[in-house]
Amino acid sequence: MMSEAREPKHESEPGVGLRSIAARKRTLSLVAVFLMLVCTLVLVFVVSNASASPNEGAALTPEASSPAAPAQNYGNFSHSSPGEHAGLTTRSGCSSCHERRDNSAAPRFPGHRACISCHQTQFNTPGTPLCSICHTQEGLSQQNPPLKNFSNSLSGFTSDFDHQQHSVGDARPAANCAACHASARRGVAKSIPTGLSAHQTCYQCHTPGRQSGGVDISSCGSCHAPGRFSPTSTSARSFRVGFSHGDHGPGQRLSCESCHNIGRRGLGQGAQVSSTFPQQHFPATRAQTCVTCHNGQRSFGETRFNDCKRCHTGPTFRL
Repeated sequence: MMSEAREPKHESEPGVGLRSIAARKRTLSLVAVFLMLVCTLVLVFVVSNASASPNEGAALTPEASSPAAPAQNYGNFSHSSPGEHAGLTTRSGCSSCHERRDNSAAPRFPGHRACISCHQTQFNTPGTPLCSICHTQEGLSQQNPPLKNFSNSLSGFTSDFDHQQHSVGDARPAANCAACHASARRGVAKSIPTGLSAHQTCYQCHTPGRQSGGVDISSCGSCHAPGRFSPTSTSARSFRVGFSHGDHGPGQRLSCESCHNIGRRGLGQGAQVSSTFPQQHFPATRAQTCVTCHNGQRSFGETRFNDCKRCHTGPTFRL
């Protein structure tokens, strides 16, 4: 009886083992399927990113996203950019593009030959904005498009003039200072050449092809370089006192050198020519000063030179 009671227990053990093995197999199969699915998704993700990367890289290139992109706008011209343009703004390099045939105050636009060596692609592209730099837009359909008027502004360039260099030898004008500085403000001040009209003064000597020491002094680069120029105005403080250049000229046997001295070569714009200073109100033994003439005898007769407002009549003058 006891053995018969144990027999069902022995018969049920193999069934339990089979079911356990089958469950493990199903679990392993699900894990394998899950891993395959994960691998497939990872592979698809990697491939899709690889195929998209060239386009994304192109979107991040400097030409597409950098603020420097306007440099590729061939409808605008700059002397300082790109480097090929800046390399031509040397003492004689300007003549590579701007050819001088006469003493016209305004420079000439470069001819096609000066530009085509670097811009062959743009010249061969219909409708390129490069043409509108020099030619009027409405005339581009014509066989010989009219040129624009050359800009009257030289604000993008410095003006390098050395008074000492132009005060000796062949560089000294026959009229000396008066060759450049004419009377202004009814004789009170002296004019200072500015803008394109100043070329008419300089071109008296700097004629086309003129050489000096083996250097072409007719090129723009002889006087100009990229930068900022601020001309001295005849309304500056030095002209606002009650002094008249017209009353202190040849009639009084005076010249510019009677009051002004020219400094050494290479000085800055504001330091090349000396101006009157407080010490010139007092006698000096080695140089002429205001008191040389304004001594109570020559200028005012018997009245001594003791009234400052005889000369200093400006509203801002204070004793």
